[in-house]
Amino acid sequence: MSGGGREAGGTGPGLAGQTVVVVGGSAGIGLETARQVRAAGGAVVLAARNAERLQRAADELSPLSTATFDAQDPERLERFLRELPGQVDHVLVTAGRPSYAPLDELDVADAGREAGGRIAMMLAVARASREKVRAQGTLLFIGGTGGRRPAAGMAVAGAVTAALPALTANLALEVAPVRVNLIAAGFVDTPLSASLLGEQLEARREQLRRSLPIGRVVGPADVAALALHLMTNEAVTGATYDIDGGQQLVAP
Repeated sequence: MSGGGREAGGTGPGLAGQTVVVVGGSAGIGLETARQVRAAGGAVVLAARNAERLQRAADELSPLSTATFDAQDPERLERFLRELPGQVDHVLVTAGRPSYAPLDELDVADAGREAGGRIAMMLAVARASREKVRAQGTLLFIGGTGGRRPAAGMAVAGAVTAALPALTANLALEVAPVRVNLIAAGFVDTPLSASLLGEQLEARREQLRRSLPIGRVVGPADVAALALHLMTNEAVTGATYDIDGGQQLVAP
């Protein structure tokens, strides 16, 4: 599967001949990243929970293979990666969704599973990567920036937001020479955002257009472009890259 390593020197010429595994590849950031990988000459393996959406993505992108499972199950995720034939070059994991709830409405057991589940997912991918991802390939995880600003209802999201950069840096040492990086996104205009906001979606878009320094809403293509950069720039590991259009610089 793998296109093999590259000579030392930082940024490779592209993804031609390389294989990228996209977990959460049927919609949003994952799907757009898979599109950009294919446009850059790479091949993709797609995994997602929703079989119908995954089939539509497969019809569009002609992946090497697909798999339907819930990536929140770390054992199943690790088994999926270990069972891939041969090595791959990069793994992107976009699975997961933020949890927002005031303390009085919080299910503490669910909150523990959510926070622990995100960490377990990254650990499972990292452990499998030592056998399946070629040297200088990368593991890419999608996190967020919203939890950095304390607020009521943000306890779980804030804890996860704080934990993921530290986990990324530690894993980068432990699985080297495989690289590990985290993309911390602000609001991204995806189907997930639409499902979370419902009727408030358009108002949120308009508020961001007015307030963000870039004057527009961040979309999946923006995040995908950053993901491809991190795949091809072999000097980057253990890092957290924010992409939010300047959202953290302005009042909420």
